[in-house]
Amino acid sequence: MLDSWVRPCRLLAIEGDHISIGAPNGFFRDRLLQHHLEALQSAAQECLGGHPRVSIVVVDTTPTPPPMEAAPPAGPGQAGGGGGRSEGLNARYTFDSFVVGSSNQFARAACQATAERPARAYNPLFIYGGVGLGKTHLLHAVGHQASRLFPGVTIVYLSSERFTNELINAIRYDRTAEFRARYRTVDLLLIDDIQFISGKERTQEEFFHTFNDLYESRKQIVVSSDCSPKNIPEIEERLRSRFEWGLIADIQPPDFETRVAILRKKAALERVRLTDDV
Repeated sequence: MLDSWVRPCRLLAIEGDHISIGAPNGFFRDRLLQHHLEALQSAAQECLGGHPRVSIVVVDTTPTPPPMEAAPPAGPGQAGGGGGRSEGLNARYTFDSFVVGSSNQFARAACQATAERPARAYNPLFIYGGVGLGKTHLLHAVGHQASRLFPGVTIVYLSSERFTNELINAIRYDRTAEFRARYRTVDLLLIDDIQFISGKERTQEEFFHTFNDLYESRKQIVVSSDCSPKNIPEIEERLRSRFEWGLIADIQPPDFETRVAILRKKAALERVRLTDDV
């Protein structure tokens, strides 16, 4: 678990017995200070000897490419960016309605950072975990937050099954150019359940080129799956490797307290009264 929290950080300086580490945001810094400082100090002592002092500060831990700009307008008759739009987002799935616990706080922090700094924090961001653990919720939350912070951008959420079905129809009706313009000109692409492209060669081929176009244009890609990239069966290695380019964050089953908190949050949203016995 420590590796997941340290990986997005970077070493800033070693001056005498003082080691300075840069964290990507306050959430990562606070987590490391509260739960992993002793382990970091032990690792520093093992490497440097003596009794080194470790400090953690918030810094920009990634190279700074140009800020994400709205995609240029697509050609006539094509879907595209430029005017700012959000497609497929569920209004109920936001960061505010997401219940944070020890099982999902790393994934939540990564999603928050991605929404605040699209294509500059973690790209791609790959979220994986079992069914019903909140992956879809987080993808929508990224979209909503990015839309609020960057109102001119184009954001699209869809499942990999929908991507496949739209590709099939595009091939059938000779509209592949429109299909490509639709998904290769967005600013933020949120793809849910990517494991379902397993064994679908044409879908993998199309998504590979879509991924490349977006990545090279410094557009953000967020992907979810029920397993890590290395465990997705029947998927091209070149696509698997791209999923591993950015940050991979997993979501574990929630503990009892988190499950209760989730239940109470859902009850509040549905305006259902729960007694303390529930």
